Amino acid sequence: MPSSRPNGRRRVERQRVRTARRARRVALLVVLSAVFLVALGLTAFGASTTPTASVIPRRSQATVAQTRPTTEIVAVRNSLHLQLPISQSRLTAIGYHSAAGALPLNPIGHQANEGLVQRVVHGIFGGGGGSPKWYSLGGGDTSALDVGAPIGSDVYSPIDGTVLAIRPFVVEGRTYGSEIDIQPQTAPSVVVALTQLVSDPALTVGAPVVSGATKLGRVADLARVEQQALAHYTNDAGNHVTVEVRSAPALATG
Repeated sequence: MPSSRPNGRRRVERQRVRTARRARRVALLVVLSAVFLVALGLTAFGASTTPTASVIPRRSQATVAQTRPTTEIVAVRNSLHLQLPISQSRLTAIGYHSAAGALPLNPIGHQANEGLVQRVVHGIFGGGGGSPKWYSLGGGDTSALDVGAPIGSDVYSPIDGTVLAIRPFVVEGRTYGSEIDIQPQTAPSVVVALTQLVSDPALTVGAPVVSGATKLGRVADLARVEQQALAHYTNDAGNHVTVEVRSAPALATG
């Protein structure tokens, strides 16, 4: 009689193959279920484009004492580091949007209104965290940084450098505060421009400024002349100071 051992071995091998296939199917179903549950949870409880209690100060900002901001880098452009120009106690929200002629910035922290796919990826694989929270305002690139604060909040220099210009900030033919241009000490090929603030009377062209220490002015009120996108993420009209980095103008040669 021929031996049955080869047939037995084939049956065992086929059984192993079937078992391995079932294990792979189960593993795939587990992964897909996890992705679905994470997406469902983030959709129901995660960040959204509406304001949340975690980003809206509860206490009236009018009663918060004016202080200098503690050192906190909020954006980077190559070797240029932009520090928070508003005291953390007065900050309402941080947002980015595109601005003609401004250079893209690399935000520090994480986007609080990122899309569902990004949230699912970060929920599964990590990343996307860090402080501070910031919002994308209307899509586009991140060339303009809006730092929200109540009207009259002190604005400090975001960099070490020298004041190049102080000019009126004009909207629809009317002046609303000032535009202040600063040449960074570490990046003389660019200019850091701040708008939507009223310049401090003591600030003059040619004066040196120190990040987080030199007062540039106060947050102006532009709520009457424009609908401010930052208002979607604050409990006020969304007033703010805008910071942009632009290429320094080339010097004319005779």
